[in-house]
Amino acid sequence: MDTNEQRIKIAVQKNGRLTDHSLDLLERCGLKFTQSKDQLFCFGENMPIDLLLVRDDDIPGLVSDDVCDLGIVGLNVVEEKRLSRQQEGREALFDRVFDLDFGQCRLSIAAPDGTPYDGIETLKNSTIATSYTGLLRDFLESRRIDASIEYFSGAVEIAPKLGKADFICDLVSTGSTLAANGLSEVEVLLQSEAVIIQTRAPLLGDKQALVDRILQRLDGVLQVQESKYIMLHAPRHALDRIRELLPGSEAPTVIPLEGTNDKVAVHAVCRENVFWETLENLKAAGASSLLVLPVEKMLA
Repeated sequence: MDTNEQRIKIAVQKNGRLTDHSLDLLERCGLKFTQSKDQLFCFGENMPIDLLLVRDDDIPGLVSDDVCDLGIVGLNVVEEKRLSRQQEGREALFDRVFDLDFGQCRLSIAAPDGTPYDGIETLKNSTIATSYTGLLRDFLESRRIDASIEYFSGAVEIAPKLGKADFICDLVSTGSTLAANGLSEVEVLLQSEAVIIQTRAPLLGDKQALVDRILQRLDGVLQVQESKYIMLHAPRHALDRIRELLPGSEAPTVIPLEGTNDKVAVHAVCRENVFWETLENLKAAGASSLLVLPVEKMLA
């Protein structure tokens, strides 16, 4: 029977832009969970892996303090907490071990529309509102810019209208929120996405092997997100041109067709989008009987 010490604990954002993607990704890795009544804990049914559903700001601390073995969180939160601990004279005892292909955004400085901006020197002697004080301070200090930082815990975009700041520093995804509040990006501090962090505390028993197994499954799932499996028939003389047209493909598998010497079957995993134009170009090059299938999982 699994003891609590032998089970992997993963911290995941309870509510937010990363929650659904994180849970879906883990399910695609073959993990099954039963959620507790308070919806703060998910028990792993088929593997000794449990989830703690918490605030994203708490995830780096839980991993650093070895309460959880892994955490799925935005890089912006990871770096902000790492800098915060550093400024407090403490070390962040976690490592970034895996980058996930979702939750992309950027931490940017934005100015009210119409504000003259002639480069980073414009920020001197200004006031910038943000909830990312660590990242902003590090950015300004590394460029020797003397500016005041005004902490805002939410709705940072209204700070200039309230007369609290000249600029803001906040996460940007599509830019629609900035535009709706009459703001425009002027500097990008950090490109962010969801990442996995791991505690630096040694994982006892078989726990590290289990973590490595999950990371391998994650890699297999992420590799095939845009991948498609293409099957087609082609004349031998057209193989070179067919290979050139297969998007993002390694060397395809070429199989002789029974009863003919001049045609072959070609199978390939394409790691890029396969558009109608791609199929039309393949057909024009001599391909026939084209079939495109989704790829669910793949291990290299």
